[in-house]
Amino acid sequence: MPKPRKRLSGAAGPDNKGPAGKRTKTKNPAGALAAMGNSSPEKTSASKNCGKNLSSYWLMKSEPESRLEKGVDVKFSIEDLKAEPKQTACWDGVRNYQARNFLRAMKLEQEAFFYHSNCKEPGIAGLVKIVKEAYPDHTQFEKNSPYYDPSSKEDNPKWSMVDVQFVRMMKRYITLAELKTHHQAHKTTGGPLKDMALFTRQRLSVQPLTPGKSGPFALYYPHTRSTP
Repeated sequence: MPKPRKRLSGAAGPDNKGPAGKRTKTKNPAGALAAMGNSSPEKTSASKNCGKNLSSYWLMKSEPESRLEKGVDVKFSIEDLKAEPKQTACWDGVRNYQARNFLRAMKLEQEAFFYHSNCKEPGIAGLVKIVKEAYPDHTQFEKNSPYYDPSSKEDNPKWSMVDVQFVRMMKRYITLAELKTHHQAHKTTGGPLKDMALFTRQRLSVQPLTPGKSGPFALYYPHTRSTP
C-alpha cells in the first residue's frame, strides 16, 4: 500500500483555515470556472449515491503548506504528487460523508482540478485523473494517523479513497479571488459559476463540476494545455 500523503478530508473551506480533512502523507494520487453540479447525494449512504454518475469532472482540495495534525504533516501539493512514483497517489483522509460519496462515484479516467486550499493564495494548480476507483481508506484503521476512526470496522469500512495521477499543471494558477469575482458576477447574470460548490458548499473537499459547454471544466480546461 502506498505511503501516506495528504489531502483535505471532507471539508475545508476554499480559503478558510482549519481542516476539515486533509490527506495524510500516504502516497498511492481564464475564463470562468463553471457551475458545480447540484447533483450531490441527498443521503450519506454510499449505496444510495454511488451508483449514480454524478459528474464526469471534479475539484479536489489539498493543502500545499505544512501543517501538523496529531504530529503528522498533512501537506500535499500538486508538486508532491508529481514527485510520487508514476506521479500517482491515493486520495486518503476524507472524513465527510458527502465528500466520501463523491469519491465513490468517481470513475476511471475522469479528470479533476487539483485545488490548493488552506494556504496563502488558494486556487486551481493543475489537472489530475482518476486511475483507481474507490476502495477502503487504510488510514481509518491506523491509530497513529490523523484520520484514524475507531468506529470504522475492517469488515464494514466507513471511509473510501481513490488513486489519482498527475496530468498537467494549469498554464497559469487560477486563484480563488478570480473564481470568486466570476461567481459573484454570475449569480446576477446566470453564468456558469453561479452555483459553484466552491462557494455554495465551501466546506466540501471533493466536489463535482457541471459538465458540458456551460460547465467550469469546459471553461477552464484550455488553461491546462501546455502551449502558452
